[in-house]
Amino acid sequence: MKRTKVVDALCCTDFGKDITVKGWVRSHRSSKAVDFIAVNDGSTIKNVQVVINPEKFDADMLRGITTGACIRATGKLVESQGKGQTSEIQAEDIEVYGLCPSDYPMQKKGQSFEYMRQYGHMRLRTNTFGAVFRIRHNMAIAIHKYFHDHGFYYFHTPIITASDAEGAGEMFQVTTLDLDRVAKSGQVDYDRDFFGKKTSLTVSGQLEGELGATALGAIYTFGPTFRAENSNTPRHLAEFWMIEPEVAFIDQEELMDLEEDFIKYCVRWALDNCKDDLEFLNKMIDKSLIQTLESVVKESFVRLTYTEGLNILQEAVNKGHKFEFPVTEWGMDLSSEHERYLVEEHFKRPVIMTDYPAEIKAFYMKRNADGKTMQGTDVLFPRIGEIIGGSVREENLDKLVREIEDRGMDKNCYNWYLDTRKYGSCPHGGFGLGFERLILFVTGMQNIRDVIPFARTPRNAEF
Repeated sequence: MKRTKVVDALCCTDFGKDITVKGWVRSHRSSKAVDFIAVNDGSTIKNVQVVINPEKFDADMLRGITTGACIRATGKLVESQGKGQTSEIQAEDIEVYGLCPSDYPMQKKGQSFEYMRQYGHMRLRTNTFGAVFRIRHNMAIAIHKYFHDHGFYYFHTPIITASDAEGAGEMFQVTTLDLDRVAKSGQVDYDRDFFGKKTSLTVSGQLEGELGATALGAIYTFGPTFRAENSNTPRHLAEFWMIEPEVAFIDQEELMDLEEDFIKYCVRWALDNCKDDLEFLNKMIDKSLIQTLESVVKESFVRLTYTEGLNILQEAVNKGHKFEFPVTEWGMDLSSEHERYLVEEHFKRPVIMTDYPAEIKAFYMKRNADGKTMQGTDVLFPRIGEIIGGSVREENLDKLVREIEDRGMDKNCYNWYLDTRKYGSCPHGGFGLGFERLILFVTGMQNIRDVIPFARTPRNAEF
């Protein structure tokens, strides 16, 4: 008999018909008169209840069906007698695909997220991570749909690159050289390497994305990026996914409009398409989750300059508010706690911060007429801090070259990038959204390692 997914079985009201479900056991309650087995196949947060008359089945087989076992259950779909479910299955035949010994690490009891990270290959089967990764899927669909519907082209940028988009230097090197031999010789001959030069995994597809925007008008990238930053924090990963749209002929106001509209669309998509999973996470993880998501969709984002934001923070300090990282002078780089104060306590809604000091922003940003600030457009969210980093890009060749030289960067590494300013330059801008930060916000999870299937962090590259 053809398999019916659990999500479809729970929606079906064609009572009396025979159906087959296949999945993993969430729980098994036994008594002399009846057994209840909760089965889940990942298609929904909810389980289908399989009702068993123990007299019809082998007792040893039933005893072997424990939490985590994989089974097939065939029987009649009937209206449920219990609360919280429409239908259940009166079992007529059961097949055990895979037993689950008592040392199964994901037993039906409270487990800490830290504990579950030790079993990254098994935690995917739990209710919480099932909900998180179904939402992650839906967010990916929402991103592609938004950009497709708004005339953007999906543009694939290189994963292996010879340039450092951020100028930070914290990159993973890619090489085919024998490192043992290099260590003995003490010299690296990149002419003998695969690409004939030093190459690394990309930290961003933005620079290449700008090339696409100057040809196609509006593009977006959505792919993995890598940063060799030795940070063991709940907000950092060494491998993560980035969404980076680039648009020709866009100004700062239009860019902020795009950022706000895009992220509201994604949050609204989650509310409309992930109801069961969000209700579960609202109950188990963050009891204000759905309320927070709804408020983001309803409220207009505050737009203020870095200078205005710094003045608010300094005023808070003068009134006795204590920050872990001091609020010092104009030009300081704001930390996550400063950003969250503005969003969560002062304005109580998302903020788009603009016009940052040039010294704390990337070389490719367009300077304002004051010569001191750049046209950044960062979106700050509750619980997260910065969720989007964006800017208008500098389109003037001479100004961009001067910025590169003033920062001590090697201009020769960016000749191809500078050509977009040399030949038919145009005003343009874009932003980067860390996909995992979006998933953190939408799910209410607290650690970024818990919203990516297999986290890559310092000294951790399992699977």
